[in-house]
Amino acid sequence: MANKVRIDTATKFFIAIIGLTVIGALLKELNHIFIPFVISYFLFFLFSPFNEFIRKKHVPLFLIVIFDLLIVIIFFWGLSSFIVGSFMRFGEQAPTYFEKLNHIVSTTAISLKIRDPFFRYFSIQRIISKIDYQGLAGGIFTSTFAFIGNILFILFFFIFIVTGHQTIYEAIKNRFVNKRVKPVLKEMKKKYQTSPQVPNPDFNQWMGDQLNIEKHEKEEIVSNTFKAITEQIQRYIILKIAINLAAGIIVAIFMAILGVDFPIIWGLFTFLFNFIPTIGSAFALILPVVMTLLQFGSITFALIVALILSAIQTLFFNLLEPNLIGKRLNLNPLLILIAVLIWGYIWGVIGMLVAVPLTAIIKIIISNSNSKNLIFISELMSKE
Repeated sequence: MANKVRIDTATKFFIAIIGLTVIGALLKELNHIFIPFVISYFLFFLFSPFNEFIRKKHVPLFLIVIFDLLIVIIFFWGLSSFIVGSFMRFGEQAPTYFEKLNHIVSTTAISLKIRDPFFRYFSIQRIISKIDYQGLAGGIFTSTFAFIGNILFILFFFIFIVTGHQTIYEAIKNRFVNKRVKPVLKEMKKKYQTSPQVPNPDFNQWMGDQLNIEKHEKEEIVSNTFKAITEQIQRYIILKIAINLAAGIIVAIFMAILGVDFPIIWGLFTFLFNFIPTIGSAFALILPVVMTLLQFGSITFALIVALILSAIQTLFFNLLEPNLIGKRLNLNPLLILIAVLIWGYIWGVIGMLVAVPLTAIIKIIISNSNSKNLIFISELMSKE
């Protein structure tokens, strides 16, 4: 009999690190495939309650897919139309803001006794005139084409995920159940085959009953894991949308009351940017404050706006969000920050957007493991 090769803990640790590094590099290299796939699966989980409801009404699967696609297409079309229209309105008033920016920079340079002509005679128009518009137009065209391609790729994946998820689930369940049940039954057979507790003629029937019991228990584990993943993602997406939407509406109302131009755009930025944990809030704060400074030319008023926006963001994203989302996902805040940085490095802005739900999925999966090391990691990932 061949001797088993024993690997010490340190070696296992470094092998795991190398394996994770290779997986990370693969995810980064093939991001054009994995990103649409992950987003499509998130859409599937988001639509699951709606799909299950209409499926119970005996609606054919192909009609369910068409309904889902129509909802996604209408949402993206409405959002893009609103953003493009808002930027067009902003472009119409751009010359006025440019003149105000030139005046602010020039007067600030003179008051600070800066002698550099670039700042003393600052002109944003002169800077813009040096831009390579041909290259910029090409870049915008390429980005737009890539964005549309990604949307189509997401929809393409989504169709196959909706129609094939159940098959994937059954395959994973069967693999997990067989892997877990066979060793248990083998031990039971060895232990009870000659035992006087089980009559020999009834042994096969008894083993069949035990097999069904073991299978049912292991199937419940897989079912509960998938159910937990679905519920966690649904909770995160729905609560995150609700919190961001409420914050965006309040920001838009306050900016309108203060008389800042384009209040709906700043509310939309608050809604969109705060899907990126930690980092997005900074962008959602800086842009409207800069607009306030350009419009009113008052640093004091811009600081007041900054304080109001900071208070709104603190209330929603530092107090409400951790209580509503953090407790339900049970993720360590430090882990969330590290996850945002790692997934951001792998997949950029999209990685930051999906970092929290992906980390929650990983935690759910490893928490169902029997490995002491994985249980330890799951405890490190937990908030409590």
